[in-house]
Amino acid sequence: MKLILKKILYLFFMLFIIALISFIAINLAPNSFFASGDLNPNITQESLKHLKEIYGLDKPLYIQFFSWIKNILVLDFGISFSSGGFVKDEILSRIPITLVLNSISIFFIFIISLYMGIKAAFNQNKTIDKIVSQISLLSFSLPSFYIALMGVLIFSITFDILPISGVHSNGIKPDSLDYYTDTLWHLILPIFIIIFGGIGSLTLYVRSLTIEILKSDYIFWAKARGLDNKKILRYYILPNLYPPIITLLGLSLPGIIGGSVILETIFAIDGMGLLFFHSALSHDYPVIMGILIIGAFLTLLGNILADLILLKLNPSSKSKF
Repeated sequence: MKLILKKILYLFFMLFIIALISFIAINLAPNSFFASGDLNPNITQESLKHLKEIYGLDKPLYIQFFSWIKNILVLDFGISFSSGGFVKDEILSRIPITLVLNSISIFFIFIISLYMGIKAAFNQNKTIDKIVSQISLLSFSLPSFYIALMGVLIFSITFDILPISGVHSNGIKPDSLDYYTDTLWHLILPIFIIIFGGIGSLTLYVRSLTIEILKSDYIFWAKARGLDNKKILRYYILPNLYPPIITLLGLSLPGIIGGSVILETIFAIDGMGLLFFHSALSHDYPVIMGILIIGAFLTLLGNILADLILLKLNPSSKSKF
C-alpha cells in the first residue's frame, strides 16, 4: 500500500512538471488563435479584448496557470477556442478509438517481438536468424509515415483489399455486429503499421538478451541435466526476459502513443491524434493542453503498471522502487 501511494504521489508530481513545461511552451509559441489576422481580418481590438476576458487570457500568466491546474483536478480542461465546446467532451469522444488502437498494437508488439527474438536466438547465424534480423532492421529504420503510405498504396489502392481511411463504412447501423466488424476491418491496416514499426528494436533486444542467457552457466547445467529446449525456455529464459521487456515496453509508450498522431491523420481516424493535429493547426491551446495532460497521464500510468508487474514477477526488487 505504501508503494502504491508513493507511485501515485510521483504521478501527480510528474504531471505538475509536465503541465508547467507545456504551459510555458504554449505561451512562448509565436502565433495565437486570437491574432486578428487569423481569427477574423475585420475583428476589432475591443472584441479581441472581450474574448480574452471570457477565456481568462487577460490575467497574468501565473494566475492563468494555477487556475488551469485547479480546473484540471476536477477534469475541467476549459472551452475549445475553435468549436466553443468543452475540451473534456471532445477528448472523451475521441479517446476510445485511440486507446483501442494502441492497446491492441502494444499487445501484439509484445507477443511478436518475444516470439521472433527467441526464435532468432535459438537459431543464431542460421537462415531464420538472418530473416528476423533483416525484418527488424527494416522496421527500425523506416519512419512510420512512410510505412503507412506504402501500406495504403499496396493494400488499399493497388490491390483494394483494405479500406483506405476512416473507421466506419457508410450505411452501417451503429451498435450492430456489422458495425463492430466493419470497425475492426478499418483498423487492420493502422494496427499493422503500428506493430511493424514497433517490433524492430524490441525483437533485436530480445534476441540479444536471449543469446546472452543461453551462454550462461545455469543454461549449460540445465542442458547437462537433459532438459529440452521447451523446458529451458519456460523455466529459465522467459522468467529472465519478462522484466527487461516489460520495462522497455513501458518506456516505449510515449513513442507508440505519439505515433498515433501521424497515423490517425494519414488514415483519417477520428481519435485523439487527429484532434491534436487539427488543434495544433488552429492554435486551439485548451485542446492541445488537455491532450498533452491526458497523454502524459496514460504514459505515466503505463510505466507505473509496468513497475507493479515487475514487482509481482520479482518481489525481491521491491527495494528498488
